[in-house]
Amino acid sequence: MAMFANLTRSDPPMSLLWLQAGSCGGCTMSVLENGAQGWPRELKAFGIELLWHPSLSEDTGAEVIEILEAVAEGARPLDFLCIEGSVLRGPNGTGLFNRLAGTGRTMLDWIRRLAPRARYCLAVGTCASYGGIHAAAPDPTEACGLQYEGAEAGGALGGDYRSLSGLPVINVAGCAPHPGWIMETIIALQMGDFDERDLDRLARPKFYAKTLAHHGCDRNEYYEFKASAEKFSDLGCMMEHLGCKATQAAGDCNQRGWNGGGSCTHGGFSCVACTEPAFEDRTGFLDTPKVGGIPVGLPLDMPKAWFVALAALSKSATPDRVRENATSDRVVLDPGRSRNPTE
Repeated sequence: MAMFANLTRSDPPMSLLWLQAGSCGGCTMSVLENGAQGWPRELKAFGIELLWHPSLSEDTGAEVIEILEAVAEGARPLDFLCIEGSVLRGPNGTGLFNRLAGTGRTMLDWIRRLAPRARYCLAVGTCASYGGIHAAAPDPTEACGLQYEGAEAGGALGGDYRSLSGLPVINVAGCAPHPGWIMETIIALQMGDFDERDLDRLARPKFYAKTLAHHGCDRNEYYEFKASAEKFSDLGCMMEHLGCKATQAAGDCNQRGWNGGGSCTHGGFSCVACTEPAFEDRTGFLDTPKVGGIPVGLPLDMPKAWFVALAALSKSATPDRVRENATSDRVVLDPGRSRNPTE
């Protein structure tokens, strides 16, 4: 957040309202890690008033209803509406699977009332963006995102929705999103340094979606030589056998640390492409579907024919060190060493 160090507070402060729809709460858990002093104080430092958050705020019952009604009626300005979780439209489009306790209204209704009053509307997490885990087949809850249903525009608010700023819903996708993705989007909007040109084709902020999770992965040498891991304790690339989709997933996950360091692949687990629509519909997260021995899902930034040709060439040129280390849980051969340490 050093890039925002000279930002002065808004006068009066901008307001932020956070609601949880069909959610596990993981996006809240993520954003709480933002900043050395914690997210609520980080908001305050940047001149943003947290009107209400279901897990963090002290207001309950009638106090909360008063806040929501004031915003819905236009009596209280709202700058940021942040929705976490899938919008559950079931059964039969009524939204009754997910009511906001004590209000007599469904979350679907509240979202449709509040979103037109917000200067900016943020879908926090892949569930709020595209439907996420709750939208996995057979989906009895009729889950969707705020403005997308999978990769198709629509969702709870419809493809034509625009906030008071003229922007569509901003999809801070990820399961969960990196805390920096959330806070940096909010601050960029506050500074007036963000418009529709800063969104990619799926309405994700380009500052993190313009790269692939694969970029910066500490297993890239193994990927380049197509030296593949065979089990999760191995050091090699997990794309060929273990279901890793980092070459197909938007995100700078391996270029900025989570909780001070690390990522899914750094921790020894495959990237499941959680920033992408319909990632939840895979038949298996821990294996790689293949046709004729070739992975079905290939890198987004490389034509299939090129990948197949380069893979064959790379495997023929794989150094012994890389080949042997790829299927080990530790470095067997150091750089510069041959198989026989006496040579």
